[in-house]
Amino acid sequence: MDHPPSAIHPEHDRAPILALAGLVLLPFVLLGLFGEMPATRDHPSTSVSAVTAPPLPDLPASSDDTIVVSELAAEDARARNAAVAFAAIGPGTARPFTIRGDETDRNRARDCLALAGMAEAGGSDADQRAVMQVVLNRVRHPAFAKTVCGVVFEGSQRPTGCQFSFTCDGSLARRYSDGAWRLARKRADEMLAGAIHAPVGHSTHFHADYVYPWWSERLDKVAQVGPHLFFRWRGFWGSGTAMSARYSGGEPDPLRLRETALAVASANPLPTLLQSGESVRSITRDTIEREDQSTRQRSSPGAGVHFVLVAPGDSPQALVERARGLCSGEGYCRVQGWSDVSAVPSGLPLPEDARRSLRFSFVAAGAGGAEAVFLDCRLFPAPAIGTCLPARP
Repeated sequence: MDHPPSAIHPEHDRAPILALAGLVLLPFVLLGLFGEMPATRDHPSTSVSAVTAPPLPDLPASSDDTIVVSELAAEDARARNAAVAFAAIGPGTARPFTIRGDETDRNRARDCLALAGMAEAGGSDADQRAVMQVVLNRVRHPAFAKTVCGVVFEGSQRPTGCQFSFTCDGSLARRYSDGAWRLARKRADEMLAGAIHAPVGHSTHFHADYVYPWWSERLDKVAQVGPHLFFRWRGFWGSGTAMSARYSGGEPDPLRLRETALAVASANPLPTLLQSGESVRSITRDTIEREDQSTRQRSSPGAGVHFVLVAPGDSPQALVERARGLCSGEGYCRVQGWSDVSAVPSGLPLPEDARRSLRFSFVAAGAGGAEAVFLDCRLFPAPAIGTCLPARP
């Protein structure tokens, strides 16, 4: 090893002090010369504080994948996303994640990681692994919780601010088949044993390609896996150096986290259309629906597509009047309603399960078309207005 010049002259009284100073300063000199230093193993969390890092960007630490945050219609959002080039910096190279802790920690981390993969990405192998990689990246990033279950359920103990919205929008009530669990757990076990999903690298955020979130322009787009686009923070917070917190176990009980999240969701139910006159989720050109760590802003009425909640006792005529209120102004406007918040889709086009569970559909009168009203006549028997939706198996 090279030594400071003073270290090879023992006759100088200050030699020990200068040698020690040189050793302390050497890592910082190397970091300044070579940038991000390669890492081959997990580093202690103190390695982040050892480097003077810029403040955390003014951006919610959230994937926002299942919350519609787009100001554009689906096809326009796809076009806008496609027009944004992938950042030249690339996704970066994720380091293998090696879980530590006892068997309880391993089982809890595996189940939370598997749940996030299924809830956010469906059944695709690559899509699930990409989401799992983001979760593990967050575990090692100072902006997020330091356990796998902590990251997945982060914010779900509050009425607003959950990081993965499936933990607070009613989606936790969904059930997955034994086969789906088996495959997702296998993938989670592999990721926790050091497998990486290289295409997403250091990504900590993602969203579907049919939405264009307000925060999209503040991050570097670095990858696409299936219908999802993946992003990393710019600068230090998107680097591998920032992802240096050590995982040390202590996984919280996911069953208890789930119970708490469901209790918070049931204590703070979203209002129905007749209760509030507002949509639960909207896709419009002129407004942005945003959910961050502290506040929820619903879209103003206007052209676009509005997803609402309806109840069996609602008056069909009253629903139509409220839908007309949402569709005030010019432009194509549609209002679609479900009776279960977990059935409300995240965006367009509607998935098949959302089509089957649709209870109310309203299309405003516009150029070349008359007003159209459709209702699920099993929920609204013999309505005095509109047409029955066709029965779906």
